[in-house]
Amino acid sequence: MEDRVAPVVPQWRGVLGHIHVAPYASQPMQALENCTVVAGLGIPEDRYATRKGTYSERHHIDRQITLIESETLDALSRDHQVTVAPNEHRRNLTTIGVPVSHLVGQYFSVGECVLYGGRLNVPCKYLEQLLDRRVFRPLIHRSGLNARVIIGGVIAVGDAIEPCDATHIDPTLRTENETHALEVPPEVF
Repeated sequence: MEDRVAPVVPQWRGVLGHIHVAPYASQPMQALENCTVVAGLGIPEDRYATRKGTYSERHHIDRQITLIESETLDALSRDHQVTVAPNEHRRNLTTIGVPVSHLVGQYFSVGECVLYGGRLNVPCKYLEQLLDRRVFRPLIHRSGLNARVIIGGVIAVGDAIEPCDATHIDPTLRTENETHALEVPPEVF
């Protein structure tokens, strides 16, 4: 009898709830139903792919695409009486049922794409100023995830988001990705 390796069964499976981009810093976020995501770049229509974002001068490989949990938005409303809509939080992807804080240093898929969790995002006073709402402190440790795009493709609202088995990713892509150190998040206090 031949030994077989059992496939990796995801411990969770989430959904892409919203996609947003902004062409320039401070511009309103625009909702997309689907888009093409480019490996090593992000979403071509977004300010950080074109280096026209507020923090573009501090570009790092980990900042190609950003995610935040819809559960964070629910918690802001429930626990802090602060409403932040998916088009207001300034992240590209709003997830449902995805433990983004557990994805640092992990490969995961969104639609046709494979992403790699770079670093946890940190809240900034800039967002608080843009929204004119007190979100800085409530978003500490819940501000989302900055990620790298390893394999590009099309993503769409409703796509599954789930962990990837790194051994199924081209070894050359993995090696190239893993030669880049993860970005260290700034202190928020």
